[in-house]
Amino acid sequence: MTRTEARAADAALARGAGPVAVRPGRLVVTVGVVTALWCLGFAAFNVWFEATDRFSTGEYADAEDALSVMNWVVTVLKLVGAGAALLSIRRRPVAPRSVGVVLWGAFATVTVYVVGSIAFVVAILAGVAGDVDTLDGRSIAYVAAFLLAAAGFGILAASFQRRARPGARTVLLGICGAPVVLGGVLVVGPAILEAAGLMSAR
Repeated sequence: MTRTEARAADAALARGAGPVAVRPGRLVVTVGVVTALWCLGFAAFNVWFEATDRFSTGEYADAEDALSVMNWVVTVLKLVGAGAALLSIRRRPVAPRSVGVVLWGAFATVTVYVVGSIAFVVAILAGVAGDVDTLDGRSIAYVAAFLLAAAGFGILAASFQRRARPGARTVLLGICGAPVVLGGVLVVGPAILEAAGLMSAR
């Protein structure tokens, strides 16, 4: 958000008009569109996995149903992220608290995921974990893509926070929600599916 936009937001609040008249800058709009496309693009991969029965063969074929469930959960999360990215660049904010929580939550969640991925890459290169032969251009590009998404959501969250003024609690709820989302996708979800007999312990 530029200084001009910040002054406009302050002026709107001083008039009692609220932050609704403040239009996001071109950079923020571009970031919003690109971030939404990123989410939709990765969601398309998840849909493609289902359309091609990706999980029906290979090492994890016995957990096909469980992987399918988690795949759809992740797809929904990406669609929610795309929606929040687009709503954040509207001139007139819609459900500012909800959008703010999703934006900060997405930023924190993707950032934690990226940090974990980078740490794992460093561990592989240091010979502490994994096999260095598993690192290739695709894996590096994958991490870079999520780093781009983290930056995008960070820019959108900061800009929206300034323009819509949803309150500090929104930031706290969003950031604290990151470990909840990751824990749900990586730990709780698989544990429930394992208990239901849809996924075997490994």
